[in-house]
Amino acid sequence: MRYVKGHGRQTRSRIVEEASYGLRQTGVDGMSVADLMKRVGLTHGGFYSHFESREALVIEAFASAMDRTVSHWLKLVNELPAEERFDAFIGAYLRPAHRDDRARGCVPPALGTGIARSSQKARRVFARKLDEMIDVIAGLFPGESPKQARRIATSALATMMGSIALARAVGDDKLSDEILGAGRQALGGQSARRRAPVAAAIRRPNKKGDERS
Repeated sequence: MRYVKGHGRQTRSRIVEEASYGLRQTGVDGMSVADLMKRVGLTHGGFYSHFESREALVIEAFASAMDRTVSHWLKLVNELPAEERFDAFIGAYLRPAHRDDRARGCVPPALGTGIARSSQKARRVFARKLDEMIDVIAGLFPGESPKQARRIATSALATMMGSIALARAVGDDKLSDEILGAGRQALGGQSARRRAPVAAAIRRPNKKGDERS
């Protein structure tokens, strides 16, 4: 059978995308190569024409998913006034729909514990992508110094991811909702305390010589 130009790249992209969904649903160790290839309608034997190992696919799949999450976050916050961005971000992340959709949700709550048991290479890639996530959230605090904004962002991300992980783990809907609500309340309190610095940073006139694109 002859394939059109680019078929191999398209197939590889399909495998990576399906792996990103399947791994988040089942965990790092929850899906075999055979199961994955079945999801995309291909045979087990064709896997190694695209990837040198299962680990190589796992790394590419979670990195790609984290990149898509960052793009989604940026689209969400860039459509809003600066002083509303953090609240909107909290609300979007700590919502029941995110909790209930593991396959398309944020990677760290779904795969973090599995990646912790993975190779050093996998953990390095995960750390780099997590660092990019922290940078996006730090950008929501223009009234803070870069160091302080990053500290706030790291704390917020840890709270949100922990809330989602716990809310998914409990077998009680009421408790699960309570965990999400507690996370929103805790971070909402931080947001309220920081609205004034954000607004001040937005209103602050440019210093002489500053240029803005």
